[in-house]
Amino acid sequence: MSAEIEMDDRLLAHLRLVILTKMRNHEAFSLSWTMEPGQGSGRETLWVHPSIPLRFRFYGSRPAAINRAWIELMVQAANRGDLRIMPEPAPDVDN
Repeated sequence: MSAEIEMDDRLLAHLRLVILTKMRNHEAFSLSWTMEPGQGSGRETLWVHPSIPLRFRFYGSRPAAINRAWIELMVQAANRGDLRIMPEPAPDVDN
């Protein structure tokens, strides 16, 4: 089975960092998100395992600036076993 999930480049850049870090460490986890009403609403979960090939497709040519606070929230969720797509917090101004 193959799945394509569309999301904006900024969110994808952050998810990519977290996912590749987990995969580099040979750690499996789930990725969950809430579907938009135009897509039928509801929730979806995808199992992510280092043996499953992934492709990240960006529509823009410029890399997004990284919000470390957002990365940290995503890493904490992934470390609990369920990475969730979540709203971006205000950037951490100390870093």
